[in-house]
Amino acid sequence: MGLSKTIWTNPSEFIRSNQPENPVLFMSPAVLQATARRFLDGFPGLVTYAVKSNPEEVVVENLAAAGIRGFDVASPVEIRLIKRLCPEAAMHYNNPVRSRSEIAMAVENGVVSYSVDSASELEKLIELVPARGTEITVRFKLPVDGAAYNFGAKFGATVELATVLLKRVAEAGFIPSLTFHPGTQCTDPHAWEHYIRAAGRIAEGAHVRIARLNVGGGFPSYRKSAEQPKLEAIFALIDRVTGETFGDDRPALVCEPGRGLVADAFTVACPVKAVRDGVHVFLNDGVYGSLFELPITGMIDRLAVVTPEGVVRETATKDFIIFGPTCDSIDRLPGDVALPADIAEGDCLLFAGVGAYSTVTNTRFNGFGDLSMATVLSLKV
Repeated sequence: MGLSKTIWTNPSEFIRSNQPENPVLFMSPAVLQATARRFLDGFPGLVTYAVKSNPEEVVVENLAAAGIRGFDVASPVEIRLIKRLCPEAAMHYNNPVRSRSEIAMAVENGVVSYSVDSASELEKLIELVPARGTEITVRFKLPVDGAAYNFGAKFGATVELATVLLKRVAEAGFIPSLTFHPGTQCTDPHAWEHYIRAAGRIAEGAHVRIARLNVGGGFPSYRKSAEQPKLEAIFALIDRVTGETFGDDRPALVCEPGRGLVADAFTVACPVKAVRDGVHVFLNDGVYGSLFELPITGMIDRLAVVTPEGVVRETATKDFIIFGPTCDSIDRLPGDVALPADIAEGDCLLFAGVGAYSTVTNTRFNGFGDLSMATVLSLKV
């Protein structure tokens, strides 16, 4: 994706000057670095970035400039990216299923931290990865609510299996650790409490003192106007409960935010193709583009409508049904959406907080998906 070399004051200035026909993703380096510093200052441990959420080079470079020194990598492509851009950074290969060739590539590139959630995959690591100085982190899951969707449906060992795996990791001579993921967009701090206390039971059951506890991602981004993320409350709870659970055996803490770090640094402007009979709004972007996640995680209500002249429409709202540009009928945003009643073709509908899982999920279905990126000083329109 091309990044404009011009730095614009805000999205409105760009729209007024360019009147785009295709969607534009606006990035604020200031917001991205400020969010990174919020994690670095508040989280009581190592902050690593989940590269899969947005692997744009400019994102990685800005996070590194803000002080991020660790990255959660899920594939050889991501390993090569971080090795090239941040060669001294720690890489945690926390995709728990890997082919033998992928493991060999990781070893060759100096990866010394892996996660695992099954006996077969653990034996593969024991066979192929040098034990000395290498961490294997056992990933477990719990039936905890409070997230937009459940990561445990695909990954994570039960508490009982995790206990067996952790014991095997220690016996094989690797550095034993534990990890979990409370679920995407997790707004309930107590989800972390349940997992941390379960980690204590797993370590006790395996008779293993764990070196580190990776509390995963799941940190929420700012999606609802009335619901600001309470990150500091989550950080404080994690710190307190870890101390209570492990006491003198307290492990070092790690987190791996993706969405929580990058989402709020981006706003996407979607040109309006048509307003059909005062009922339907058709955008030149949709669920096959940068708005892929909205039907899964729910609608963002941090919206603005800007005219081709760069003026924000502030008239009374009415409910519209919003469709994307493709010929597929599932290309629809969830629910009825309140927009200014005078929204018109040529306007841009702006969605705030879409920096995660937008560039990476953008397709070219039906010939759409021409998404560009522009840098702005401020995301306020």
